[in-house]
Amino acid sequence: MSKQTAKAKPAASDADATAEPVADAPATITEPPQFERAMDELEALVDRLESEDLTLEESLAVFERGIGLTRACQQALDAAEQRVRILTEQSESAAPEPFRGSTEE
Repeated sequence: MSKQTAKAKPAASDADATAEPVADAPATITEPPQFERAMDELEALVDRLESEDLTLEESLAVFERGIGLTRACQQALDAAEQRVRILTEQSESAAPEPFRGSTEE
């Protein structure tokens, strides 16, 4: 029965296990964004390649994983850049209205 309860709740650390999730809160608040997780893993892979004496096969497997993470990060950055471009274009195309203060009647 506790497995069903655990599945119904989002993953949380022991420190905030009693905190109730906010319905309107974005997912990035409760879990690290995918980009940051990928960057952390990529940094760990680079450290592993530099510090460990890996076999050729192990090195290739780590390198291959790193390439996949690099591509995922680049796609995330491209998507973020596109979103910024769209938002910037939208804000530039909206004409500001003049301020109508109480002294103008």
